[in-house]
Amino acid sequence: MPFLELSLVTRADRQPRAESALEDLGAQAVTLLDAEDHPILEPAPGETPLWPLIRLQALFDAGADRRGLALALCELLPDLAPDGIEFREVADQDWERAWMDQFRPMRFGRRLWIYPWNVEPPADAGDAVIVRLDPGLAFGTGTHPTTALCLAWLDGADLAGKTVLDYGCGSGVLAIAALKLGAARAIGVDNDPQALTASRDNAERNGVAARLELRLPDAHDDAPADVLVANILAGPLAELAPRFAACAKAGAPIALSGILRGQEDELLARYAEWFEDLEITTREDWVRIAGTRKCD
Repeated sequence: MPFLELSLVTRADRQPRAESALEDLGAQAVTLLDAEDHPILEPAPGETPLWPLIRLQALFDAGADRRGLALALCELLPDLAPDGIEFREVADQDWERAWMDQFRPMRFGRRLWIYPWNVEPPADAGDAVIVRLDPGLAFGTGTHPTTALCLAWLDGADLAGKTVLDYGCGSGVLAIAALKLGAARAIGVDNDPQALTASRDNAERNGVAARLELRLPDAHDDAPADVLVANILAGPLAELAPRFAACAKAGAPIALSGILRGQEDELLARYAEWFEDLEITTREDWVRIAGTRKCD
């Protein structure tokens, strides 16, 4: 099935808002590429440095309204000129090949590694915990700062024998990482059936499918979990606060991301009713809020 690819160039400091705008408009996947010729050599483990000028390539349904997308983007990104937006049709295999060329093994925290499914880990990986991933068209490879923030948090959490709820699971990377880090069971919730399919495929690839339950939001019963992680957007996070309070056991640690810098204060006030010890961690223009469910 062909797709419509939208391409634009922006500065590194404007990349988070541009990527968020593309996702808000329905992009099924977004890839970041060097827009000039600035190679990144030998980044530190777990780092995802960006180029000064970045080309964002976003996939939409083949029948998407090009003019409507361009107008909406210019409204969301006032610095973007209409003639700076390019469109072309691409085939499925073209996008897969481009993505695989960009995705490389990455470390998060002390021992968690995300590997593309077609790259073999070293035979002697020591105590490394390795997740093999093929996100397909679902969000979440670890390359985005919000996913990286959540993966690093999971790497440092006590997950042994616990049930982890991953709300907005995308590719399943957070739920699968939690299982490979010692969780007994994980529940992935997403409103996109395609995300649930990608999560299931990735769970099977990592040998943890039997311990991962996947549900649409309406099918989730809100049974309290031992750990909750949600990598979505600030608006939905604010709306879901009461539901997350019901989904988390007393004393359960939580991590929330998908939050742009400047949006955290409202969410901190919102979540303080049910959660305590709230603290923020930032990465580029993105924020993670972590805390603990209050004991009623």
